[in-house]
Amino acid sequence: MKRLFSMCVVVLFLIGAVASVQAADNLVLATGGTAGTYYPFGGAMAKIWSKIKDMNVTAQTSGASGENIRLINKKEVELALVQSDTLDQAWNAKEAFKEPLKGMSVIATLYPEIVQVVVRADSPIKTFADLKGMKVGVGAPGSGTEINFRQLMDIYGLKKEDVNGQYLSYSESAEAFKDKHIDAFIATAGIPNSAIMDVSTQNEIRILPIPADVSAKLIKKYPFFAAVKVPANTYRGITQDVPTVAVNAVLIVGNQLKPEMVYNLTKTLFDNLADLASAHAKGKEVSLQYAVQGVSIPFHPGAVKYFKEKGLMK
Repeated sequence: MKRLFSMCVVVLFLIGAVASVQAADNLVLATGGTAGTYYPFGGAMAKIWSKIKDMNVTAQTSGASGENIRLINKKEVELALVQSDTLDQAWNAKEAFKEPLKGMSVIATLYPEIVQVVVRADSPIKTFADLKGMKVGVGAPGSGTEINFRQLMDIYGLKKEDVNGQYLSYSESAEAFKDKHIDAFIATAGIPNSAIMDVSTQNEIRILPIPADVSAKLIKKYPFFAAVKVPANTYRGITQDVPTVAVNAVLIVGNQLKPEMVYNLTKTLFDNLADLASAHAKGKEVSLQYAVQGVSIPFHPGAVKYFKEKGLMK
């Protein structure tokens, strides 16, 4: 009888252990390539979210914005980092998106992502227009970076065939640039970007300016852009501020997640901004005030609840 009782206790213990494992929320955060900002920044956020009881978030590499939006809408991941412009295009079935994708909502706007077109310091390429006929790393296929490159080409009056575009990730572009297989490459990313930093350690570089008159035309046609500058000394050899444009990095979530869970994710993230800032340089740019700006699709009800508590939404 005692043996039977002991066995029952063991069985009940195992059932309880399995139940507790099943009760844990295992979420996946789609980020970007290992040489971009999204992957390490996403890893820093995932670590913060691990403070939530029974919550486990894993940062996963990906092809960045375009792929992340599709993964969210297929319910293959629960969270993702994306560019605000790509988000707008997916919602409204523009550019590479043939149908509207609306199975997602916003948790927060995070920080500006700056368009940076890199050339060698001694290159004859002085302006974006000079890229005509050149071999250029334009970003991963369908990425926000690739779309930004095409938008700039549009404003400069260049056609797709005018540039020998190479569909490369940031790390692939960096390697190809160092090996002189490409003449230039573009990165739409937080600064400093690790791929550009890697290149600048071995090569003298310049970042092509997007002057005020061009950025004004770009913003008029694509209002999700903003005029910004790459500050002097962001990279080795960049001794003056460089005018360019930027979009926003945005944290999105699948609509299937319950408001209570998204509220906890939002609250925990913003309650721990000091930890985020110490874990990654971009964390210093994340703020409550900026979190509710610069996006064109709805916020998740769980995030809305949090921002209402903070007086940032009505």
